[in-house]
Amino acid sequence: MRLAGVCVSAMLSLFVLGVSAQERTSALPAVPLEPIAAIVDAFRSNDIVALDEGNHGNEQGHAFRLSLMRDERFSRSVNDIVVEVGSARYQDVMDRFTAGEEVPYSDLRKVWEDITQPHGPADRPIYEEFFRAVRAVNASQPRERRLRVLLGEPPIDWDTVRTRDELWQWLLQRDTHAVEVIRREVLAKGRHALVVYGGMHLLRKPPEDGPGIVGRLERAGTKVFNVWTNTYSDLDEVQADARSWPKPSLAILRGTLLGAEAFARYAPGERVDWRSRPAEEQFDAPLYVGPPSTITLSRMSRVLCADAAYMKMRLQRISLMDALMAPLLADQLRRYCDLPK
Repeated sequence: MRLAGVCVSAMLSLFVLGVSAQERTSALPAVPLEPIAAIVDAFRSNDIVALDEGNHGNEQGHAFRLSLMRDERFSRSVNDIVVEVGSARYQDVMDRFTAGEEVPYSDLRKVWEDITQPHGPADRPIYEEFFRAVRAVNASQPRERRLRVLLGEPPIDWDTVRTRDELWQWLLQRDTHAVEVIRREVLAKGRHALVVYGGMHLLRKPPEDGPGIVGRLERAGTKVFNVWTNTYSDLDEVQADARSWPKPSLAILRGTLLGAEAFARYAPGERVDWRSRPAEEQFDAPLYVGPPSTITLSRMSRVLCADAAYMKMRLQRISLMDALMAPLLADQLRRYCDLPK
């Protein structure tokens, strides 16, 4: 597969081999690649491809993930999709659902409603749509090529969580539990997986509070190709021709202008030391889905806002968060749903 006169496999070979210090100093412009071909090629030399979601709920990243998962090349290379937006407590429910069995909706919705995040970031309709798309793809595949969705969130039982400390114990397990799932269900079985998580879980060199998912896997010798979905920054501020790249595109960072740029360019925030590292030390490629001004977010349905039982559940769970976040998130939910305080 070629794009802009560049062979995808050749570009990935350059990534695997690395570049010299001199080449790094004289960084070249990054070159856009056809992203599905690039990700499929990455599985030839990596056990895992980690794909950052970008802004949680963004529709452009979601559209790409649907296209990727529906592509025949993907199902020939990948066995599993590990997701942040599902509680491992309901893995059997997801297995039955994606295999085509009839599953009551009251059971299915617990997959994304009962993750450790009290404010319900996975309640936006794009996440349910993704699970239904996997089910549809599997219906057209022979059994040996069906995709398995692995739920990465620890199996919290909300019926037993009564205090902030009890919630915090589950929150502390988020990355370690995902790594355990990947090791047990993917690597130990000689399978390949796409891991779809928020990007801060996927950094190679995260803040001082310890390695995330990619860091832990790579320390144990697992080969990971790490993709950052760029929804926060204008790449053309670093490389002018990026504004003309096809949407979506993927670019290898090693030895390029975009790779030499500080990671803070991709994840704006306080410029502390770890954000000042070159982007190519944190991830291998950005997925370009358009400039930030074009990014749109999936919104929770008004039907859900009108569900009194749902709103009571969400506000109760939010109340268990710390004294700073709980009122902010509760107010945000009420304002979104036009509810009185």
